[in-house]
Amino acid sequence: MATEAKLETGAAFLTTPVTEAHFLTPEQFTDEQKLIQESAATFIQREVLPKAEEIRHQEPGLMPSLVKKAGEQGLLMIDVPEEYGGADYGLVVSALVAHEMREASFAVAHGAHTTIGTLPIVFYGTDEQKRTYLPRLATGELIGAYALTEPGVGSDAMGIRTRATLSEDVQYYILNGAKQWISNAGFADLFVVFAKIDDTKHTAFIVEGAWDGISTGAEEKKMGIKGSSTRTLYLDNVKVRVGNVLGEIGKGYKIAFNILNIGRLKLGAGASGGARAALDMAAKYSDERKAFGHPLHGFGMIKKKLAYMAADVYAAESLAFRTVGMVEDARVAAGEDRQAQLAAIEEYAIECSIAKVYGSEALARCVDEGVQIFGGYGFMDEYPISWAYRDARINRIFEGTNEVNRLVAAGTLFQRAMANKVDIFSVFPEIDSQVSSGTAPDFATAETPAALRESVNLVERIKRAAIYSVMKGAMKFMTTIRDEQEFLEYTANQLINIFALDSAVARALSAAREGGVDARAHELMAQVALLKHFNETRAAMEGVLTMAFEGDERRQEIARVRAYLGDPEADIVPLQRELAGIIAERGGYPLK
Repeated sequence: MATEAKLETGAAFLTTPVTEAHFLTPEQFTDEQKLIQESAATFIQREVLPKAEEIRHQEPGLMPSLVKKAGEQGLLMIDVPEEYGGADYGLVVSALVAHEMREASFAVAHGAHTTIGTLPIVFYGTDEQKRTYLPRLATGELIGAYALTEPGVGSDAMGIRTRATLSEDVQYYILNGAKQWISNAGFADLFVVFAKIDDTKHTAFIVEGAWDGISTGAEEKKMGIKGSSTRTLYLDNVKVRVGNVLGEIGKGYKIAFNILNIGRLKLGAGASGGARAALDMAAKYSDERKAFGHPLHGFGMIKKKLAYMAADVYAAESLAFRTVGMVEDARVAAGEDRQAQLAAIEEYAIECSIAKVYGSEALARCVDEGVQIFGGYGFMDEYPISWAYRDARINRIFEGTNEVNRLVAAGTLFQRAMANKVDIFSVFPEIDSQVSSGTAPDFATAETPAALRESVNLVERIKRAAIYSVMKGAMKFMTTIRDEQEFLEYTANQLINIFALDSAVARALSAAREGGVDARAHELMAQVALLKHFNETRAAMEGVLTMAFEGDERRQEIARVRAYLGDPEADIVPLQRELAGIIAERGGYPLK
């Protein structure tokens, strides 16, 4: 178990006081988890990064050989049950390994194999399917891939055109169609392929790459992750044994969506690791590079960039591992029943989407600022920060675009609220009264550290103002809410920032109470993250109210929210200067 606390329900962060938060943070990893994390980091440092140039140029045979080497090191078996040749270390270790994948193309190959290529069989396979395929996937004897996307069918996964027809002897399904942008397609031995039976029954199949009728197109010429294999997969009258149907006929969409929840979560953890690597590169360069006789990190605007990058990393990894801990607790509590485990994972669909969106966008901001700190050198191909910039772009598209994930987060919130699974209806009257009167209680307790009292109060006011604005908007758009994508986006942006800020401030509170040399760094990163995101979160609230009201009523509602929120009293400049000083002193991210 990641924690001993009572299992938290999905989206509970909206109504649970930050001062009461108890969840997994990187400071709580066990020695065994850290050891495997270090093993993954060592493998990347020794086996992958020295071959980065060869990877980028897709040296024949190199990527599959590295994946197989990872298998030899036990880095492919983490999620596979012991009875099928795996280690079954759990999601925390799996996410930690994803966090250490510092070379993006290898991270894609590894993730495509271990997550979307293997987990469908772990969770949905029959015993025979598991015994046939999982031991070989766990060692790298077989390399896996996932084939869902099709030409002309991107985010609309239910619109696939690949068809599966039952043979006359009822022994096989005959698959015909094409799958586009399939990671690992150039060397995969096994594909989880989605097709429709009878034009309506969305179904998953386990397809071996060596079977007749399987072929691939040329490698795609991509903007980034150039070393990963991305091809179109063609299925021409491919005979798939009936016994290779994965899960229930007509329920393939459940496999697609549930496995994507885990993929999104692990992508968020991996993105936070990539953002941290970008900060480390930028911090090192800002110390080495001199301008006007001083290191770059001595200049105010560079200090701001470094501080903002660190705050992004802190919030991204805090919310990602918070979600990992909740999902793992729920998975373990579900026992050996895989379907119960999947239901437990689905409970945190909102948090998984947030981890993906915030992590990928934090990474984008960090690599962008990294290039800017490097200046002209950052634009040169021989500098790794330029590779990181190009490689990072795909993360906002992978595992469902960030637009789709925003719709998932907001839409799921309203579904849960209507089913009374998120407690916002019962708290709304009190919040309505507070916002209408422009008064908010002191949410900090006597035990709240002085340096974080304003942060606690600000986060709690943001939560309540968000519930107020979103509920006001929902009253206006309830009958057409699915068509009001702008409203859903405003709602999602509030959810994303609230979860990030709640996680960052709660983690800093925990560090402050524990004491230690890093407590001040925790405080500074949480405070900078909060102040950095405050205005954009308030703007999302005002966007909802602007859509929902007109004229004087609109102005009145916006004024109420602004009065209730107030303005932060802290000056961010001294905080970012102090934080940048710690980054410069430690040569990168302040927490090791």
